[in-house]
Amino acid sequence: MKLTLVQQEIVWGNKAHNLATFNAIAEAHYGQTDVLVLPEMFSTGFCVNQPELSETTDGEAIQYVKQWAKQGNYAVVGSIMATDGARMYNRAFFCQPDGTIDFADKRHLFIGDEQRHFTPGDKQLDVTYNSVKFRVLVCFDLRFPVWSRNKGGEDYDVLVYVANWPKDRIDAWDTLLKARAIENQAYVCGVNAVGTDSYNIQHDGHSVLLDPRGKSIVDFEVNEQAAKTGEVNIEKLRRIREQFPFLKSGDQFTIEL
Repeated sequence: MKLTLVQQEIVWGNKAHNLATFNAIAEAHYGQTDVLVLPEMFSTGFCVNQPELSETTDGEAIQYVKQWAKQGNYAVVGSIMATDGARMYNRAFFCQPDGTIDFADKRHLFIGDEQRHFTPGDKQLDVTYNSVKFRVLVCFDLRFPVWSRNKGGEDYDVLVYVANWPKDRIDAWDTLLKARAIENQAYVCGVNAVGTDSYNIQHDGHSVLLDPRGKSIVDFEVNEQAAKTGEVNIEKLRRIREQFPFLKSGDQFTIEL
């Protein structure tokens, strides 16, 4: 299965510009990949203090996502700033070519405005697509290994993080992505934005696709704007898990929400 990682500058607060940018990238990959992965809040940037930019899951951004998935014959993954009733969420999505779309909200909200304005999620986004099991999480969720845990190796094959992870903490991003791949015996896809956000914080990318041993399959130059494709081999993954059944020795636990 081919995964295309889109590392792109997001113009914070300029939804029209961002949708046009990602539309061009999506169209360029029609028929060329199986899964297109976008950064966190791809249509707005991390403008959590600007509620007027949020939209429902029937809004403009998701209509674009459904169009890309259908016309490109691939799945599209990312997150948007979502309004649901009186509350706002950082809402992850996994949209399939037939229009099926699943959502789950970012569980771990970042310190400051996101915690002040947004509501945390209470479930993981787990989807099976073309016989491959995916889990999609958002940015700060990366720091919490229990929420990412692949219990017994049965929960997922590919763990996806979409992010606006800042440059000054990028070493943590690099290290934790590798740790999640190794500890969960899974492919890990981390897609980060580049550019400067509405808080004047810089983001320099470091998007990556890792194999179950933490080895890089796809990576990017610092601040590079590009879409790159790598392949995940599920048969190879199963052989690794059979040969080294580490996850079967894992501790049992229950998450209290």
